[in-house]
Amino acid sequence: MSEWYYPKGSTAGGGWESAISPTAAGWEHTGLRTAQLTPGQSLSLPPGPMERVVVPLSGTFEVLPDGHGGIGLQGRESVWAGPTDVAYVGPNRGLTLKGNGRVAVCEAAATEDREPAYLPVQAVPVELRGAGSCSREVRNFATPGVLDAESMIACEVLTPAGNWSSYPPHKHDEELAGVETALEEIYYFELRSVIPGQGTPMGYQRVSASPGREIDVLAEVHDQDAVLVPFGWHGPSMAAPGYDMYYLNVMAGPGRERAWRITDHPDQAWVRRMWAGQEPDPRLPFSA
Repeated sequence: MSEWYYPKGSTAGGGWESAISPTAAGWEHTGLRTAQLTPGQSLSLPPGPMERVVVPLSGTFEVLPDGHGGIGLQGRESVWAGPTDVAYVGPNRGLTLKGNGRVAVCEAAATEDREPAYLPVQAVPVELRGAGSCSREVRNFATPGVLDAESMIACEVLTPAGNWSSYPPHKHDEELAGVETALEEIYYFELRSVIPGQGTPMGYQRVSASPGREIDVLAEVHDQDAVLVPFGWHGPSMAAPGYDMYYLNVMAGPGRERAWRITDHPDQAWVRRMWAGQEPDPRLPFSA
């Protein structure tokens, strides 16, 4: 484990398989929890200065926000089966989770009271981004214009075996009006073999220094690992041949504008021009 790379189980505690908090040292705006629940089991989170989005990774769940009726989540068989419905719970309101399967709770620092909300799976936009070996599937369940929130931006990205995503490398660590927004980011990974049972699924995540901000991460990632990006150029996220890659992104920052504005790395920005003559990877979308 390094300062910004967290292997599976390294942050476990309190019934959570992983628990990355917005209040961790050197970390201010985002958090992520994952857990495996069985029928009859429940987990609770207290009220606090953060908004939360509950994302079923597999299975079905009921979200019980304090002072509000339950929100049933249909969920899905696995992250590879397609997008999922999600539940939003605003700051200063605790919640209890019940269900059967694996679940993620995305967190972002927030203070404005908002009513709990349900986003059905039919309302989750799915886009194919990039082309050729840079093709990936993006599920925008908590992006501006899709889910009303104070600061959180969250989505899922699925990359076929052998492809690169989060590419060209980019950054969002400065507030530059109309150009870039300052956002912390969490990458939570799930990986699978294209032939079930073969090998140990793996991939790679790169984070490098941007002007005035020193960071150097080149992590071999495995199923249920996480990488934190406090600043810097990040990408590519590399799915090794033979292994499909999924990651859940959670972003938030100090700026007043809730927007995902990025700057591409000047050495690789030109790669986008190649996509005009290439088709999307035919393996996408995974849910097909």
